[in-house]
Amino acid sequence: MGTFTEHSAEEQPLSHRFQKEERLRSKKLIDQLFREGSSFNSYPLRFVALHLPQESQPPVQVLVSVSKRYFKKAVDRNRLKRQIREAYRLNKHLIPQLNTQGGTWIIAILYIGKEKNPFNIVSKKLNSGLERLLTK
Repeated sequence: MGTFTEHSAEEQPLSHRFQKEERLRSKKLIDQLFREGSSFNSYPLRFVALHLPQESQPPVQVLVSVSKRYFKKAVDRNRLKRQIREAYRLNKHLIPQLNTQGGTWIIAILYIGKEKNPFNIVSKKLNSGLERLLTK
């Protein structure tokens, strides 16, 4: 038979979905993030983060970007963005520790490297960047 197991309602694991509400799409918030946010690098990634005191639906909103300057082909940019989103999705369980004082965190994850890196390196750097955000 199949190897899939059924979970009851009490045993539901933490949701690892990267839902639409978690994506940063507001032009106003993006401008505010880059104007007022603090940033640091975890090469090949750059993190820009800003805490907003007002409470909104998602506790964290994330923006992922890859430079067109270094990756001319959309195929390469899209692959790197998929890798970053997947690494974030798998490590986002660290984020609730960030939100101890309430409000909303908005985070931009920018790929600043000039070469394509494998997923394990991107994931490791994203994880270390999220941990650094927690200690700030």
